[in-house]
Amino acid sequence: MNIEFITKDDLRRIENLLGEIKGLIKPGHGQSKQWLKSYEVRKLLNISPGTLQNLRVNGTLRYTKIGGLLYYKLEDIEKLLEDNSR
Repeated sequence: MNIEFITKDDLRRIENLLGEIKGLIKPGHGQSKQWLKSYEVRKLLNISPGTLQNLRVNGTLRYTKIGGLLYYKLEDIEKLLEDNSR
């Protein structure tokens, strides 16, 4: 039997992560964040860079490329989640 303990540091990390997710989802300063960068999408969906690339390549998730940065619409991510909910 393996017993694992949750420390205060673990709880702080969870709290910080939840705060970041809320910041991505909730409107800030009267405006909703409409476009997310790749790292924000990966963090939000808890996926790897390769999985995100597969979503782009097979057309599952639309994106816009400006310079060397890829941006994703928050509404497209929400639609992807809705379409795949069971």
